[in-house]
Amino acid sequence: MVIEQDVKTSDGRTLRTYDSGGGETDGLTVVWHHGSPQTGVPLEPLLTAAAARGIRLVSYGRPSYGGSSPLPGRNVASAAADVERIADALGVGSFATMGASGGGPHALACAALLPDRVTGAVCLAGIAPYTRDFDWYEGMASPGGLRSAADGREARELYAATDEFDPASFTSEDFAALAGTWSSLGEDAGKAGQAGPDGLIDDDVAFATAWGFDLAEVAPPVLLVQGSRDRVVPPAHATSMLAGLPRAELWVRPGDGHVSVLDACPVAMDWLLARR
Repeated sequence: MVIEQDVKTSDGRTLRTYDSGGGETDGLTVVWHHGSPQTGVPLEPLLTAAAARGIRLVSYGRPSYGGSSPLPGRNVASAAADVERIADALGVGSFATMGASGGGPHALACAALLPDRVTGAVCLAGIAPYTRDFDWYEGMASPGGLRSAADGREARELYAATDEFDPASFTSEDFAALAGTWSSLGEDAGKAGQAGPDGLIDDDVAFATAWGFDLAEVAPPVLLVQGSRDRVVPPAHATSMLAGLPRAELWVRPGDGHVSVLDACPVAMDWLLARR
Protein backbone atom coordinates (compact mmCIF):
# COMPACT_ATOMS: atom_id res chain seq x y z
CA MET A 1 0.00 0.00 0.00
CA VAL A 2 1.33 3.43 -0.95
CA ILE A 3 0.93 6.10 1.74
CA GLU A 4 0.24 9.64 0.53
CA GLN A 5 1.42 12.41 2.82
CA ASP A 6 1.91 16.16 2.65
CA VAL A 7 5.27 17.34 3.97
CA LYS A 8 5.78 20.96 4.99
CA THR A 9 8.98 22.77 4.09
CA SER A 10 10.71 25.36 6.26
CA ASP A 11 9.32 28.15 4.04
CA GLY A 12 5.75 26.92 4.46
CA ARG A 13 5.29 25.10 1.18
CA THR A 14 3.63 21.70 0.80
CA LEU A 15 5.24 18.73 -0.93
CA ARG A 16 2.89 15.90 -1.88
CA THR A 17 4.77 12.64 -1.19
CA TYR A 18 4.19 8.93 -1.73
CA ASP A 19 5.82 6.15 0.26
CA SER A 20 5.60 2.44 -0.52
CA GLY A 21 7.49 1.46 2.64
CA GLY A 22 4.78 2.01 5.20
CA GLY A 23 7.34 3.47 7.59
CA GLU A 24 9.80 0.55 7.27
CA THR A 25 13.44 1.62 7.22
CA ASP A 26 15.28 -1.67 6.54
CA GLY A 27 16.62 -2.20 3.04
CA LEU A 28 17.30 0.30 0.30
CA THR A 29 15.15 3.40 -0.14
CA VAL A 30 14.95 4.89 -3.63
CA VAL A 31 13.64 8.42 -4.15
CA TRP A 32 12.05 8.70 -7.60
CA HIS A 33 11.99 11.97 -9.56
CA HIS A 34 9.19 12.09 -12.10
CA GLY A 35 9.30 13.32 -15.68
CA SER A 36 7.88 16.52 -17.14
CA PRO A 37 4.91 16.74 -16.83
CA GLN A 38 3.75 14.18 -14.25
CA THR A 39 2.04 14.36 -10.87
CA GLY A 40 4.56 12.47 -8.75
CA VAL A 41 2.24 9.52 -8.11
CA PRO A 42 4.44 6.39 -8.33
CA LEU A 43 3.90 4.45 -11.54
CA GLU A 44 2.83 0.82 -11.33
CA PRO A 45 5.89 -0.68 -13.10
CA LEU A 46 8.18 1.10 -10.63
CA LEU A 47 6.20 -0.10 -7.63
CA THR A 48 6.26 -3.67 -8.94
CA ALA A 49 10.00 -3.65 -9.60
CA ALA A 50 10.73 -2.07 -6.22
CA ALA A 51 8.54 -4.54 -4.31
CA ALA A 52 10.22 -7.51 -6.02
CA ARG A 53 13.58 -6.24 -4.74
CA GLY A 54 12.56 -5.22 -1.24
CA ILE A 55 13.08 -1.56 -2.11
CA ARG A 56 11.16 1.20 -0.37
CA LEU A 57 10.06 3.60 -3.12
CA VAL A 58 9.45 7.24 -2.26
CA SER A 59 8.25 9.79 -4.81
CA TYR A 60 6.88 13.31 -4.71
CA GLY A 61 5.46 16.04 -6.88
CA ARG A 62 7.94 18.78 -7.69
CA PRO A 63 6.69 22.32 -7.03
CA SER A 64 3.50 23.09 -9.01
CA TYR A 65 2.91 19.40 -9.75
CA GLY A 66 0.34 17.07 -8.23
CA GLY A 67 -0.66 19.12 -5.19
CA SER A 68 2.80 20.47 -4.31
CA SER A 69 3.08 24.22 -3.78
CA PRO A 70 4.78 26.44 -6.36
CA LEU A 71 8.34 27.60 -5.83
CA PRO A 72 8.83 30.70 -8.01
CA GLY A 73 12.25 30.92 -9.59
CA ARG A 74 13.28 27.39 -8.64
CA ASN A 75 16.35 25.87 -10.24
CA VAL A 76 17.37 22.23 -10.57
CA ALA A 77 19.41 22.40 -7.35
CA SER A 78 16.26 23.32 -5.39
CA ALA A 79 15.20 19.68 -5.48
CA ALA A 80 17.92 18.68 -3.04
CA ALA A 81 16.57 20.72 -0.13
CA ASP A 82 13.03 19.46 -0.81
CA VAL A 83 14.15 15.83 -0.92
CA GLU A 84 16.19 16.28 2.25
CA ARG A 85 13.08 17.59 3.99
CA ILE A 86 11.02 14.65 2.70
CA ALA A 87 13.64 12.12 3.81
CA ASP A 88 13.75 13.67 7.28
CA ALA A 89 9.95 13.66 7.55
CA LEU A 90 9.74 9.99 6.50
CA GLY A 91 12.57 8.85 8.72
CA VAL A 92 14.88 7.99 5.85
CA GLY A 93 18.62 8.23 6.42
CA SER A 94 20.64 7.24 3.38
CA PHE A 95 18.94 6.60 0.06
CA ALA A 96 19.50 6.18 -3.67
CA THR A 97 17.88 8.43 -6.22
CA MET A 98 16.43 7.79 -9.67
CA GLY A 99 14.93 10.10 -12.25
CA ALA A 100 13.67 9.82 -15.80
CA SER A 101 13.50 12.54 -18.44
CA GLY A 102 12.83 15.79 -16.55
CA GLY A 103 13.45 13.93 -13.30
CA GLY A 104 17.02 13.02 -14.24
CA PRO A 105 18.62 16.41 -13.51
CA HIS A 106 16.83 16.57 -10.16
CA ALA A 107 18.17 13.13 -9.20
CA LEU A 108 21.66 14.40 -10.01
CA ALA A 109 21.05 17.51 -7.88
CA CYS A 110 20.41 15.30 -4.86
CA ALA A 111 23.57 13.30 -5.56
CA ALA A 112 25.61 16.50 -5.86
CA LEU A 113 24.23 18.37 -2.87
CA LEU A 114 23.44 15.51 -0.46
CA PRO A 115 26.57 13.37 -0.89
CA ASP A 116 26.50 12.10 2.72
CA ARG A 117 23.03 10.62 2.20
CA VAL A 118 22.86 9.53 -1.46
CA THR A 119 24.44 6.13 -2.16
CA GLY A 120 23.96 6.23 -5.93
CA ALA A 121 21.94 7.84 -8.70
CA VAL A 122 20.29 6.69 -11.92
CA CYS A 123 19.41 9.12 -14.69
CA LEU A 124 17.28 7.70 -17.52
CA ALA A 125 16.86 9.77 -20.69
CA GLY A 126 17.93 12.82 -18.71
CA ILE A 127 18.71 16.19 -20.21
CA ALA A 128 22.23 17.61 -19.83
CA PRO A 129 23.09 21.06 -18.47
CA TYR A 130 22.95 23.67 -21.20
CA THR A 131 26.28 23.97 -22.98
CA ARG A 132 27.73 25.21 -26.24
CA ASP A 133 30.16 22.32 -26.42
CA PHE A 134 27.64 20.65 -28.75
CA ASP A 135 24.34 21.60 -30.36
CA TRP A 136 22.13 21.10 -27.30
CA TYR A 137 18.93 21.10 -29.38
CA GLU A 138 20.10 18.90 -32.25
CA GLY A 139 18.05 15.73 -32.56
CA MET A 140 15.10 17.02 -30.53
CA ALA A 141 11.90 16.57 -32.51
CA SER A 142 10.27 19.52 -30.77
CA PRO A 143 12.78 21.86 -29.07
CA GLY A 144 10.52 24.93 -29.03
CA GLY A 145 9.70 24.75 -25.34
CA LEU A 146 13.33 24.64 -24.26
CA ARG A 147 14.37 27.30 -26.77
CA SER A 148 11.76 29.67 -25.36
CA ALA A 149 12.69 28.74 -21.78
CA ALA A 150 16.25 29.89 -22.42
CA ASP A 151 14.79 33.39 -22.82
CA GLY A 152 13.10 33.25 -19.41
CA ARG A 153 9.80 32.31 -17.84
CA GLU A 154 7.71 34.92 -19.64
CA ALA A 155 8.85 33.66 -23.02
CA ARG A 156 8.14 30.07 -21.96
CA GLU A 157 4.66 31.07 -20.79
CA LEU A 158 3.91 32.63 -24.17
CA TYR A 159 5.06 29.46 -25.91
CA ALA A 160 2.86 27.33 -23.64
CA ALA A 161 -0.24 29.25 -24.76
CA THR A 162 -0.08 27.62 -28.21
CA ASP A 163 2.12 24.58 -27.62
CA GLU A 164 0.86 21.17 -28.73
CA PHE A 165 2.48 17.75 -28.40
CA ASP A 166 4.36 16.67 -31.52
CA PRO A 167 3.80 12.93 -32.16
CA ALA A 168 7.16 12.82 -33.95
CA SER A 169 8.76 13.10 -30.49
CA PHE A 170 8.02 9.44 -29.85
CA THR A 171 9.16 6.36 -31.74
CA SER A 172 7.02 3.32 -32.49
CA GLU A 173 8.68 1.65 -29.49
CA ASP A 174 7.60 4.57 -27.29
CA PHE A 175 4.00 4.32 -28.42
CA ALA A 176 4.06 0.56 -27.84
CA ALA A 177 5.36 1.13 -24.31
CA LEU A 178 2.61 3.68 -23.62
CA ALA A 179 0.01 1.23 -24.87
CA GLY A 180 1.42 -1.55 -22.71
CA THR A 181 3.73 -1.62 -19.70
CA TRP A 182 3.92 2.15 -19.29
CA SER A 183 0.27 3.04 -19.88
CA SER A 184 0.18 4.51 -16.35
CA LEU A 185 2.80 7.07 -17.44
CA GLY A 186 0.61 8.39 -20.23
CA GLU A 187 -2.42 8.57 -17.96
CA ASP A 188 -0.47 10.40 -15.26
CA ALA A 189 1.08 12.85 -17.72
CA GLY A 190 -2.42 13.64 -18.94
CA LYS A 191 -3.56 14.42 -15.39
CA ALA A 192 -0.56 16.65 -14.84
CA GLY A 193 -1.26 18.50 -18.07
CA GLN A 194 -4.89 19.09 -17.15
CA ALA A 195 -3.78 20.81 -13.95
CA GLY A 196 -2.02 23.52 -15.94
CA PRO A 197 1.41 24.22 -17.43
CA ASP A 198 3.17 25.86 -14.48
CA GLY A 199 5.20 22.82 -13.40
CA LEU A 200 6.40 22.10 -16.92
CA ILE A 201 7.22 25.77 -17.54
CA ASP A 202 9.30 25.93 -14.36
CA ASP A 203 11.05 22.67 -15.24
CA ASP A 204 12.01 23.88 -18.71
CA VAL A 205 13.31 27.21 -17.43
CA ALA A 206 15.36 25.37 -14.81
CA PHE A 207 16.83 23.02 -17.44
CA ALA A 208 17.74 25.76 -19.90
CA THR A 209 19.39 28.05 -17.34
CA ALA A 210 22.06 27.54 -14.65
CA TRP A 211 21.29 24.43 -12.61
CA GLY A 212 22.84 25.66 -9.36
CA PHE A 213 25.53 22.95 -9.22
CA ASP A 214 28.18 21.45 -11.48
CA LEU A 215 28.27 17.84 -12.64
CA ALA A 216 31.80 17.67 -11.22
CA GLU A 217 30.25 18.01 -7.74
CA VAL A 218 28.37 14.70 -8.05
CA ALA A 219 30.43 12.41 -5.80
CA PRO A 220 28.21 9.26 -5.62
CA PRO A 221 28.27 6.75 -8.49
CA VAL A 222 25.89 7.53 -11.35
CA LEU A 223 24.31 5.30 -13.97
CA LEU A 224 23.17 7.01 -17.17
CA VAL A 225 20.64 5.09 -19.28
CA GLN A 226 19.94 6.32 -22.79
CA GLY A 227 17.85 5.13 -25.73
CA SER A 228 19.72 5.32 -29.03
CA ARG A 229 16.61 6.59 -30.84
CA ASP A 230 15.42 9.13 -28.28
CA ARG A 231 13.89 12.15 -30.06
CA VAL A 232 13.07 14.11 -26.89
CA VAL A 233 16.49 14.01 -25.20
CA PRO A 234 19.02 12.90 -27.83
CA PRO A 235 21.98 10.61 -27.00
CA ALA A 236 24.47 13.50 -27.14
CA HIS A 237 23.11 14.65 -23.79
CA ALA A 238 24.08 11.38 -22.10
CA THR A 239 27.52 11.49 -23.70
CA SER A 240 28.02 15.04 -22.47
CA MET A 241 27.05 14.11 -18.91
CA LEU A 242 29.28 11.04 -18.96
CA ALA A 243 32.25 13.31 -19.68
CA GLY A 244 31.35 15.70 -16.86
CA LEU A 245 30.50 13.28 -14.06
CA PRO A 246 33.37 11.96 -11.91
CA ARG A 247 31.98 8.43 -11.34
CA ALA A 248 29.54 7.57 -14.10
CA GLU A 249 28.83 4.77 -16.52
CA LEU A 250 26.54 4.84 -19.53
CA TRP A 251 24.18 2.16 -20.76
CA VAL A 252 22.99 2.82 -24.30
CA ARG A 253 19.94 0.77 -25.24
CA PRO A 254 19.84 0.27 -29.02
CA GLY A 255 16.41 0.89 -30.54
CA ASP A 256 14.89 2.48 -27.45
CA GLY A 257 13.22 5.87 -27.50
CA HIS A 258 12.30 8.24 -24.71
CA VAL A 259 9.64 6.06 -23.07
CA SER A 260 10.68 2.53 -23.96
CA VAL A 261 14.05 3.12 -22.26
CA LEU A 262 12.14 2.94 -18.96
CA ASP A 263 12.10 -0.84 -19.37
CA ALA A 264 15.63 -0.61 -17.92
CA CYS A 265 14.28 0.53 -14.53
CA PRO A 266 14.33 -2.93 -12.88
CA VAL A 267 17.96 -3.64 -13.78
CA ALA A 268 18.86 -0.06 -12.85
CA MET A 269 17.41 -0.77 -9.40
CA ASP A 270 19.66 -3.84 -9.25
CA TRP A 271 22.59 -1.55 -10.04
CA LEU A 272 21.64 0.70 -7.12
CA LEU A 273 21.29 -2.29 -4.77
CA ALA A 274 24.83 -3.36 -5.62
CA ARG A 275 26.11 0.06 -4.55
CA ARG A 276 24.22 0.43 -1.35
